[in-house]
Amino acid sequence: MHKLKIVIFTIGAVGLSAATSAAEDHFTAEDVFELEYAADPQISPDGNKVLYVRRSNDIMTDRTRSNIWMVNADGSGHRPILSGRNSFSSPRWSSDGSRIAYISSEEGSPQLYVRWMDSGQTALVTNLTASPSALSWSPDGRWLAFTMQVPAEKKNLAKPRKKPEGAKWSEPVKVIDSVIYRFDGRGFIEPAYTHIFVVPADGGTARQLTEGAFNHSGPLSWTNDSAHILFSANRHDEWEFETIESDIFRIAVADGTLTRLTDEPGAENSPEMSPNGRLIAFTKAENKALAYRNTRLATMRTDGSDIKVITGDLDRSISGIAWAGNSRNIFFQYDDRAVRKVALADLAGDFDDVATGLGGTTLGRPYTSGDYSVSGDGTVAYTKGSPHRPADLWVAGRQLTHLNDDLFAGKKLGDVHEIIYNSSFDGEEIQGWYVTPPGYDPAKKYPVILEIHGGPHASYGANFAAEIQRYAAEGYVVFYDNHRGSTSYGERFALLLQYKYSSPEDFADHMSGLDALIERGIVDPDQLYITGGSAGGIAAAYAVGLTDRFRAAAVAKPIINWISKTLTGDIYNFQIRHQFPGMPWEEFEHYWQRSPLSLVGNVTTPTLLMTGEEDYRTPISEAEQFYQALKLRRIDTVMIRVPGSPHGIAGRPSRLNAKVDNILAWFEKYRPDSE
Repeated sequence: MHKLKIVIFTIGAVGLSAATSAAEDHFTAEDVFELEYAADPQISPDGNKVLYVRRSNDIMTDRTRSNIWMVNADGSGHRPILSGRNSFSSPRWSSDGSRIAYISSEEGSPQLYVRWMDSGQTALVTNLTASPSALSWSPDGRWLAFTMQVPAEKKNLAKPRKKPEGAKWSEPVKVIDSVIYRFDGRGFIEPAYTHIFVVPADGGTARQLTEGAFNHSGPLSWTNDSAHILFSANRHDEWEFETIESDIFRIAVADGTLTRLTDEPGAENSPEMSPNGRLIAFTKAENKALAYRNTRLATMRTDGSDIKVITGDLDRSISGIAWAGNSRNIFFQYDDRAVRKVALADLAGDFDDVATGLGGTTLGRPYTSGDYSVSGDGTVAYTKGSPHRPADLWVAGRQLTHLNDDLFAGKKLGDVHEIIYNSSFDGEEIQGWYVTPPGYDPAKKYPVILEIHGGPHASYGANFAAEIQRYAAEGYVVFYDNHRGSTSYGERFALLLQYKYSSPEDFADHMSGLDALIERGIVDPDQLYITGGSAGGIAAAYAVGLTDRFRAAAVAKPIINWISKTLTGDIYNFQIRHQFPGMPWEEFEHYWQRSPLSLVGNVTTPTLLMTGEEDYRTPISEAEQFYQALKLRRIDTVMIRVPGSPHGIAGRPSRLNAKVDNILAWFEKYRPDSE
């Protein structure tokens, strides 16, 4: 039993050691507010200019602001197009490059605007009552298409009573009968359906094209004659109960005539019309009761016939498809061993990479990320970061922006090193990384934090991560890996966690990496700490039920009891079908075996728990169950509740800092020199 000093935890405070020990030339909490990154690059049709969204943090409002900037493809002329305290997003070029459309709430609510690029004049195009998305120009430049939610009629079960004039009664009851009735980040959902609209590009009345109690999804693609729009939707009667199921439709702009183009099991999404108007490219995923399947690139004729899978031999998921100007090649992006790439394929499925290393658009943790766009002549613009920088804008292999060089001038960051090792469970090869502190001395052994990614079907990489750099600045080696179940290694590797989330198998993947670092003499075997969020929180909570090797654990937004979680979380229909062999009441023992609560009787590790109070993905009742169980067992534990926060507890700069501050303070409490 450790002799401990007392530390007080609050969401806005930090232990003195964590607040003061980092040198001034290391990455600090204050630096989080200074970070910027490039997102949503949009290259002009002629390939000469690139618009991008420049995202920065505002320390006074604790928000991330989006402005629109432009730079010439040769790197010159870097300047703001729409900049200020309001946010501007989703810039989209007209087909002739003379105008851009974008979304802004500078008039009080999100609306569509058009800007003439020669004069800089702008026009408010819409007066919408809900937020638009999936913005798309018609080829002739006359129309803008977008999606927007339309309220549905609210249902009453009993006829409301009439109250006397002037009476003050409580709010009326709410009748819920939808399958998904609340969603993380949105709370309880008012009945509404997503529909497709068009509005004249020079302003006018937005006109709804789709109808019915269905959701219609972007991206939207126009036919070459500007007469029809392609989109995806699930319009089956039982759509609320179906997962990984959608078809591609064509709708006439003139009269709303709807034509179904695909009707196969699975999800056909993201249709893109070829420049010559002969083929439609789209993504295709199988509808199987498995937690992961690759998404593939496919083509069909414009009437929906002759479907061909193009990337059938590529054991990776693809996304972000775009036709080349010659209509014979298709661009797409995919992740391969934690690296995001852009490839160019011919219609036979042969492809070559044309850009690599996309990333840097997830500031907190080192997830694979990044976006791209392509011009008519095939020039590719994309966002790319590095282990020491968030995303900048790149074109054709050349870096055009250096958004954070001013912040990091004179700063010493932790260095990211790759490590490949084999799992002790079955010898499976695992890719991981460890970040050494600034001023790292190879003669010393350091305390180590194991940080486990979410998902679990996601991947980390050698990317900049503010949270990881904060830990390194405090003198920790930080270790993270892409354990079995991670994406970018193919279907077989991802499905090694089928019905095993979490398990001794992925636990062995993590511990084998730590043991490899111990064997190399990098870390102190007596100073192991563990943390992770979401799926990583599940794994961390499961781990402390299997071992007492960690001095302390910080479990963020976990699932503790799969039986309660699947019947209270927002995506229960998907998780039950794809991650479990049956319903909770049919497979009770299986759900319990996967639950960290089943191992709580073994836990001796001091454990911090942290969840947003408005989290509907991993409801805070999950953390509360573990907290109360640990209290009953007299295990040292604290619960950090993040007011107003959904699942993304680091979604605002101050929350990111509060998350790291409290984790550092908790670990500091159990450092050997604190005994």
